[in-house]
Amino acid sequence: MTADGLPARIAAQDILGEVLRRRRPLDAALEAILPPAKLDARDAGFARAIATETLRRFGQLDALLRTFIARPPAPHRAGPAMEILLAGACELLFLEVAAHAAVDAANRLAARDGKAVHFKPLINATLRRIAREGRAALAGIDARLAAPDWLWLRWRETYGEARARAIVGAHLARPPLDIHFRDEAVALPGARALPGGMVRLDDPGRVEELPGFAGGGWWVQDFAASLPARLLGDVRGRPVLDLCAAPGGKTAQLAALGAKVTAVERDAARAARLGANLQRLKLAATVVESDLRDVRPEAGAPFVLLDAPCSATGTIRRHPDLPWIKSAADVQLCAATAGELLEAAAEAVAPGGTLVFAVCSLEPEEGPEQIAAFLAARTDFTRQPVLAEDVFGLRELISPEGDLRTLPCHLAGQGGMDGFYAARMTRS
Repeated sequence: MTADGLPARIAAQDILGEVLRRRRPLDAALEAILPPAKLDARDAGFARAIATETLRRFGQLDALLRTFIARPPAPHRAGPAMEILLAGACELLFLEVAAHAAVDAANRLAARDGKAVHFKPLINATLRRIAREGRAALAGIDARLAAPDWLWLRWRETYGEARARAIVGAHLARPPLDIHFRDEAVALPGARALPGGMVRLDDPGRVEELPGFAGGGWWVQDFAASLPARLLGDVRGRPVLDLCAAPGGKTAQLAALGAKVTAVERDAARAARLGANLQRLKLAATVVESDLRDVRPEAGAPFVLLDAPCSATGTIRRHPDLPWIKSAADVQLCAATAGELLEAAAEAVAPGGTLVFAVCSLEPEEGPEQIAAFLAARTDFTRQPVLAEDVFGLRELISPEGDLRTLPCHLAGQGGMDGFYAARMTRS
């Protein structure tokens, strides 16, 4: 990393601007702004850490700044002044950067911009005050502000206040990395065991540099994301239709279990990524680039897994930009699409076959309400309740209706998990 870290901070400022002003997904902003040709690995890592942690703590940081600044500068007059303040406060309070380094860097960032330079005295004074008083002020800010109102109110109504606070608290922790092995386990320093032979790393570093990655010995898959495929049961030697399959974690999981997988993905780039992942893992599956609504197996498939596109609010701990670039309207749009996809997936199930519907969402419209409406309309499908043995005895992951419902605060003592909903049904 460069001695002053300025290139990394410039990149972080640009990333925050893309996400907070233009509502661009964090992953896309990182990919566009952090190519190796622009920054070395250490600068890119520092930029990623600043941007990601600032977004993870955005609600708290925004509230904190408003306690120190009576009228925050308007973007059209101040340029990136707010991004500089947010990132600087994050460095001071959450990344444990030395005060003189964080404040000096913020001043230099402001000096680089024709608009922000006029707010340099405000930036300097505010960050110096945060360095002195910020931790005490932060202690008085409700941690639930880490979630925007549109999500907080929904979660409080759905899960109750205590559980909603636990969800928000889980989102504030940096998520560990969960690893699923292809066949035999690979020795990974610092790995902790998870059910089902998976392992968890708390501070993995660069994934591509870990032992066994290049040789295809494992893939990254959150523990919760591994559960829907397990609900299909014994698939060895049997045809399985994996719908909306990219990036391919569940496809790899099923192929490693010996299933004859047909993975359907509409997006060409995502389908190519899926194929590349399978090639690295040395796993066989047929990849079909198509809209699942156009796929009709002649005799139907005995096993169908639909991991439907959704608002992805169950993955906020890994994608901290989501609360700030999406809205309740996105949930409604995703719910409408999921209903259509579920109907199409149902038509691909052979008589007597099993259908598993899954979403990485915490929102009832995208999960339980979808299945309630589907089962009310489709008398040829019957819910098959999830059993404790399906989820390694973790009964708290089973809803009162008998479906899978994981929350970010589950396994809290071990680092949590993503939020998933899944229902298992059979066709008569």
